[in-house]
Amino acid sequence: MQTTSNNSEGEPMMELNMTPLIDVMLVLLIMFIITIPIQSHAVKLDLPQNSDQNNPPPIDPVKNKIVITQAGAVLWNGAPVNLTQLRQYLDITQQMNPVPELHLQPEPTARYELVDQVLVVTKQAQVQKMGFVGNEAYSTF
Repeated sequence: MQTTSNNSEGEPMMELNMTPLIDVMLVLLIMFIITIPIQSHAVKLDLPQNSDQNNPPPIDPVKNKIVITQAGAVLWNGAPVNLTQLRQYLDITQQMNPVPELHLQPEPTARYELVDQVLVVTKQAQVQKMGFVGNEAYSTF
């Protein structure tokens, strides 16, 4: 076949010029590659937030201390707890081997009603080793 036509014969050209088509395709391919977002291989995790409310006060394997304050707060090893949490901690300590001591220290001006409620919780948890500390604060010297 002939690549150019003879104008005298008036026949059409049989083959297309492919160079401009290839150039346009290459430009489009480069533009497509440039616009593709960069792939990141990061794994997205929702990590737990460090919060004092989620971390229970530590349970000491030797001795644990309950303080009842004048303001009506119950403190387990220095951290405030409610009576339900107190019962849970007491149940955990009673399952430990050996059973840790429990020191109960109400402040001198603490309400007796709250002290009584704490004593009820300790009895329900069947606490084996319990002692009152700080009794010298009640002396009248």
